[in-house]
Amino acid sequence: MPTESTADDSTQRLKPGASPVPDWWRLYQCDALDALVEEGLAHSPSLATAQATLKATHEQLRSQIGQNLFPNIDLGFAPSRQRALGIPVLPPPTFLYNVFALEAQASYKFDFFGASINADRALAHQVEQQSFQFDATRRALATNIVIATINAAVLQETVAANEALVAMAEEYAQQLAARERLGGVSLDEALAAELSAANLAATLPALRAQLLAVRHAQAVLLGRTPDQAPSPLPLEALHLPEDVPVSVPSDLLHQRPDILAAEAAMHAAANEAGAAAALLYPSFTLSAAYGRGGFDWSTFTSPAGAIWSVGATVTQPLFHGGALRAQKRQYAQLYEASQSAYRQTVLAAFENVADTLASLEADADALDQSRRAAEAALQTQRDTQARYRLGALPWVAALSAGQQYEAARASLARARGARLADTASLLQSMGEVPIARKHGLFLD
Repeated sequence: MPTESTADDSTQRLKPGASPVPDWWRLYQCDALDALVEEGLAHSPSLATAQATLKATHEQLRSQIGQNLFPNIDLGFAPSRQRALGIPVLPPPTFLYNVFALEAQASYKFDFFGASINADRALAHQVEQQSFQFDATRRALATNIVIATINAAVLQETVAANEALVAMAEEYAQQLAARERLGGVSLDEALAAELSAANLAATLPALRAQLLAVRHAQAVLLGRTPDQAPSPLPLEALHLPEDVPVSVPSDLLHQRPDILAAEAAMHAAANEAGAAAALLYPSFTLSAAYGRGGFDWSTFTSPAGAIWSVGATVTQPLFHGGALRAQKRQYAQLYEASQSAYRQTVLAAFENVADTLASLEADADALDQSRRAAEAALQTQRDTQARYRLGALPWVAALSAGQQYEAARASLARARGARLADTASLLQSMGEVPIARKHGLFLD
């Protein structure tokens, strides 16, 4: 694909190997668009849900690491009053007694074969995966807001052009109806003009409904209710980004959140497979307890009330009905599946970038031709109107030229919108260095 294309009075340059732009929507040089994106990122319920889920998974990781890395220490106090049966041949048949026990217990499980550390690393990579997915959700939200804003601007322009077309068609139909009553044209010509005006007018409700649907979707993306949808921006307020970074395939592997999320899922599956394999080997747990106890407070507080215990447990799985080995094979297969999913994600990312580049090239050509057509139609309209004012052409010719220009203007708006939207898709597809990796929050 050429690295430079010109259309719509601007030159767009593709810069292979350039660094991706984090807040790429600012390249459109529209403060109103920037404000809409920032509002959506701050108030979108879907993004807030993803962020809360990510924070919850962070806390789950801290909990699991604390449980596996440090010993468990508990303090228990258990006073009780009990009634027990006595010896049958001796009175009394029952007796009452109090028990006081205060004990501190500690235990620690040694991870000689890596079951706990692999489980911790697996969960850490799952947190990393969710972080990358959050980055992807954030970038996708910004892209959807930008594209919705572009679509609303295009539809607003299209509706305005079609309203002008309908007005001209209605005026033409009224003129022919008046001339038909005076005998200047046939009834068939007047009815044909009426039919054409009615058909054009019938397209307006669908276009207006489409515009409202886009605005409602835009409002939801911003975290608003549909009745609070922002007004469409003028299409001229959105400037085509001039310099668009295009990452080489090797860079995409470290920039696209979807690829990084798939990579983290693959690492998590590998650690889960290691943890499942470690469960086949012995586990060693050391425990100790110290406290005081007695049947009355005097014994509880005296040296005779001291109680303690120290113990060690070694457990070697012998027979679990094949469950542990089946679990090991299960996670090994899941690891292989995650490798295939990673490769598929990489291929899909490359396909996405290639398709977007192809669309952008086609958009540039289509926009160039639409602009030429609009300029020619505008010049024709001006020339025809000037000749009509001089009496060289009939009014019908001027009306026809106006209709051609409005149709060309609507086509130009759609072509501009397509190029603006595809540029947004390309900027989004380049990815960026994720927030989590920038700050070194997760494992490499």
